Amino acid sequence: MQQLRDTASQLMILNDEIAQTYSRYQNDRKLFCRSGCGQCCLHPGIEASVLEMLPLALHLYDQGIAESTLEALQQHTAEGCFFYQASSDDRKSGQCGVYPYRPAVCRMFGAAGYSGRSGEVLLSICKVIRADEPEAVIATEQSLHSETPPMMRHHKAQIARLDYELSKENMPIKQATLAALEKVLTKAYYAAFAE
Repeated sequence: MQQLRDTASQLMILNDEIAQTYSRYQNDRKLFCRSGCGQCCLHPGIEASVLEMLPLALHLYDQGIAESTLEALQQHTAEGCFFYQASSDDRKSGQCGVYPYRPAVCRMFGAAGYSGRSGEVLLSICKVIRADEPEAVIATEQSLHSETPPMMRHHKAQIARLDYELSKENMPIKQATLAALEKVLTKAYYAAFAE
């Protein structure tokens, strides 16, 4: 169990660095997220690794709600992230219920670089930001040949170095959270026998 905690602690430090890097880039390029926007949280295709969900799973375990959260997640059928707390009828406005423990993908979302098929740097950008800040998007896309944005693959590689097994596969965020909770609960069960 201690090894999971050590890995999660290292990941939390790295996640803070990742969040600062992407936030700084978005602020410098004037690519601001809309206040209270939760549209990315509703996207069914958001993926994370089990490792990315490990700090949250440990936090839920420490709060004594890992098992009940596991059961609730198994029953969850709504589109989007289980931890998203909508504040509007259309669910497009809201907030993250576990913000300090959100995975790296949520910290990179908004505006980030990725490599195209020919190795060129492309900009992955939220459609809401694209609609809200069209001039800034155009300027940023035109600057890609001279100013490389933070690259998602670079930060995913940093995460993978912490624990290859737990980070080797991306899956829908619900499945990654379930797997992380099961990992923590299993380790805790066997750790109780070692005491």
